[in-house]
Amino acid sequence: MNFAAAVSVALNALRVNALRSFLAMLGVIIGVGSVIVMISISQGAKAAVDAQISALGANSLQLRPGSSFRGGVRGGSGSATPLSDEDVEALRETVPYVIAAAGIIQQRGLTAVVDGVNWSTEVAGTHPDYFIVRDWDIVEGRAFTVPELDGAARVAVIGRTVANELFPAGGAIGASLRISGVPLEVAGILAERGQSSWGQDQDDVIFVPATTMRNRLGGLSTAGVRNPVQSIWLGIDRARNMEAATEEITDLMRVRRNIRIGGTDDFAVVNFAEFLRARNETESQLGLLLAATAVISLVVGGIGIMNIMLVSVTERTREIGLRLAIGAKQADIRNQFLIEAVVLCVAGGLVGMACGAIGALVVESMGQFPVSIEPMIAFVAIGAAAGVGILFGFYPAHRASRLNPIDALRYE
Repeated sequence: MNFAAAVSVALNALRVNALRSFLAMLGVIIGVGSVIVMISISQGAKAAVDAQISALGANSLQLRPGSSFRGGVRGGSGSATPLSDEDVEALRETVPYVIAAAGIIQQRGLTAVVDGVNWSTEVAGTHPDYFIVRDWDIVEGRAFTVPELDGAARVAVIGRTVANELFPAGGAIGASLRISGVPLEVAGILAERGQSSWGQDQDDVIFVPATTMRNRLGGLSTAGVRNPVQSIWLGIDRARNMEAATEEITDLMRVRRNIRIGGTDDFAVVNFAEFLRARNETESQLGLLLAATAVISLVVGGIGIMNIMLVSVTERTREIGLRLAIGAKQADIRNQFLIEAVVLCVAGGLVGMACGAIGALVVESMGQFPVSIEPMIAFVAIGAAAGVGILFGFYPAHRASRLNPIDALRYE
């Protein structure tokens, strides 16, 4: 019997016992559907983490003030002496592999006004290098310049959300907006970033020169520290090892902040990329665990296929005996039942693939998890279903091929 004829016989056998065939396929449908949903969620989470790493800057570090320690009492995080513009310049000029450095001062809840339209947003004072460190493109206009930073110029670069809210008809570049009564000219609009890993809208922000923030908008006035900033972002040469860079920057800051040997650092160097990569590895392991769970469903479905095929062999014993008696080879019988098992599993796999894709899209539409449905997942799922058919269909097929024709013809 050739392959096409065997497939035709298999389809006819499934059609004759449609309900039983569907119940047998149900385990495979659930297993394949689970594989599609779980792997899609895992791949979507991985893509989201990769996007977050890119948004933060693949080779970037952040310096923050740490905890103060006075009179035996430890303050909270950020209570130590603030960082400053002078630290920014020292890091940029002293450390050769720092390709960009920028301090930042952030203040949320400030209101921007344009022609009577109000929008409460975050305002951040920073340096021109900030957009280089964060790898954040400006799609319209330009960034503010070093001379504008030195002169506390009244200019701003706005995020896409702010542009949409305050300038719905467009024309933001060169227009004026007011913050705390101070007019600012819009110099540029940033590329859209979307939500951060913490759920914050990264596009709902206005950037101004750090000097403008301190001198005109009243941001971060700290006694005893000249030109303070809340944190410093550093762009590191991609050829440089990030761990070594972190150690060298830490040593420099310990000297600048007069920390004795063996003393506790009153600042922190944060490598967000490492944090997110660690989270990525965790999510990948979770994805493997979920995929393993789905594979268990496939195995259970395969056991159901084996059971149904054994019942089918028993019901068709006389048919098997007749075919053997008129010249069919054992290999023909084995291949026939093996093909029936594979067809049964592949049919279940196709239905499961459709159900899994729909399930993944439903999960995405509910906003619970990001998903990524790749064609390769479908091929893997169908391949797994076919493998289950071969693995669990072989024994019933082999048993059918080993029947004695005389005994099979006598079977009632």
